[in-house]
Order: sequence, then structure tokens, then C-alpha cells
Amino acid sequence: MTRLQEYYVKDVAPALMKKFNYKSVMQIPKLNKIVVNIACGEAGSNSKMMDAIVSDLGKITGQKPVITKAKKSVANFKLREGMNIGAKVTLRGDMMYEFLDRFFNVALPRVRDFRGINPNSFDGRGNYSCGVKEQLIFPEIDYDKIDKIRGMDITFTTTAKTDEEARELLTLMGAPFAK
Repeated sequence: MTRLQEYYVKDVAPALMKKFNYKSVMQIPKLNKIVVNIACGEAGSNSKMMDAIVSDLGKITGQKPVITKAKKSVANFKLREGMNIGAKVTLRGDMMYEFLDRFFNVALPRVRDFRGINPNSFDGRGNYSCGVKEQLIFPEIDYDKIDKIRGMDITFTTTAKTDEEARELLTLMGAPFAK
């Protein structure tokens, strides 16, 4: 059990139970998974770029990424169905909590002019998404070895029924929401 999991069991769950008056322990929202996605349109024509994306994502998450392919052909973007256009990683369990801890406490404070993450990026069903403009905020990435600065999308999927419950869960887990 990671430090963040112990914190959830001892502090977060009881606080959520008290605030939202849950009748059962099973009603308390939990973090299901974290999906980290890097999309790159030019990756279809340049296989070296795809290798760089996969290695960066692997270093950041500690897990082997899955390469995503185009579902449709779009002539305006010079995109054919089946071309490699990005990579994603789905984190669950210990790896998820480890990544969450590193993201909130190490990576986000390294963002220039950081004032907090947007508190309005919930989807209405208790899931939160945020974007990062550069992969350099993660300490695993060596500045001298990158070929191009790339952003990524990070989605936190929770069992919360409402955005308010999910916001409270992520706040108690250390999410630095902007005031």
C-alpha cells in the first residue's frame, strides 16, 4: 500500500463520508484510473517521433504505452485510417497512486507561473481532465535528450456521481486547484 493509499483510507474516506452523509462505505468516491495521452499528428509520417513519444510516456508513467491509431481518414490533415497518431497509458492500483503523488507534488510545482489547475474541467459525471503543455515538468525527462516539446492530456476517472464529490476527493488527495 502506497503512502497516498494509506492517506485515502485514514483521512480522505472518513472526511468524504462525513461531508456528504453517506450511509455506506461503498458510496465513498474512489479514484478508478488515470489515463495519460500524448497525441501527435506528425507521428504518422515520422516513426522516430513515435519512438520518442513512447519512450517519454514510458519514463513518465513507468508503464509501457499503447500506440493509438487513427479511426478515420481525414484528407485535410493528411491522415489515413490506421496511421499511428499517439500513445496512451492507463494507470490503475499502486502505479496510479504513485503517478498521482508525483504529478501533484513534483511535476505541477515545476510549471512556470503555476497558479493551480482549472477547477472547472469536470465532465459532469465526476471525472476530471487537464492538459500539460510540456513533458519537461516531469523529473524523469532529461532536457538534453528531447527532440521536441510535447503536451499531454491527463484524465482522472473516479466513482463519484457528481462533480462536487469528485472535486472534494481530488482536493483531499492533494490536487492544487486554482482559487
